[in-house]
Amino acid sequence: MWAVCKKELRQFFSSLTGYIAIIVFLLANGLVLFVFNDNIFDFGYATLDRFFQLAPWILLLLIPAITMRSFADEFRGGTFELLQTRPLTRWQIVSGKYLGSLIVVLIALLPTIVYFFSIQQLSSNEGIDTGATIGSYIGLFFLAAVFTAIGICTSSFTSNAVVAFIISLIACALLYYGFNAISRLPGLEGGADYYIEMAGIDFHYSSISRGVIDTRDVVYFLSVIFLFLTITHRNLLKR
Repeated sequence: MWAVCKKELRQFFSSLTGYIAIIVFLLANGLVLFVFNDNIFDFGYATLDRFFQLAPWILLLLIPAITMRSFADEFRGGTFELLQTRPLTRWQIVSGKYLGSLIVVLIALLPTIVYFFSIQQLSSNEGIDTGATIGSYIGLFFLAAVFTAIGICTSSFTSNAVVAFIISLIACALLYYGFNAISRLPGLEGGADYYIEMAGIDFHYSSISRGVIDTRDVVYFLSVIFLFLTITHRNLLKR
């Protein structure tokens, strides 16, 4: 598994594409937080809420770009057959690919901790709410983990990386906000709207971002990750 993980990391950082994706992610967040209108300086108090509201939508573009080549390039280049000759189980291959992509996403998220220390130093009052910020980062980690699992899964269905990117982007967007949008349809209010919204990722991400780690939210994220990795595993068995 670790051999596949290291191969995935080398493949991503062997070209400028990987570095550019991470730089664009950090640049977009930095500009929206500190430069554009309605930035964090306009709030009048120390908070990173703007970042945690924006980050999921940028991750919708970043993570599919990271995962789109995971299996698609293996199928297109004919190297998946060589990978199968290694003493690795299907689960080890899937886990290695998943872990490698997730580490890349975490590398992209790690520099954003600078935002926390910057706002803390610039604050003239009590400073930023550390507990809520830690909870939000945990929620962002689970969100990134789910998006990565979806991206790995979609990449296992095609040999075209661009197609994998588009399908992954659509799937992540639908699972993140689709259920929330459906729950707001007329006729669902006061009834099934809560349960429909609860099936979406946004509901559980927002819950953890409040700073309270609920077991139900953790179980939800782990279940979705396991579901998509299982689909990936079964899809590889068919090949």
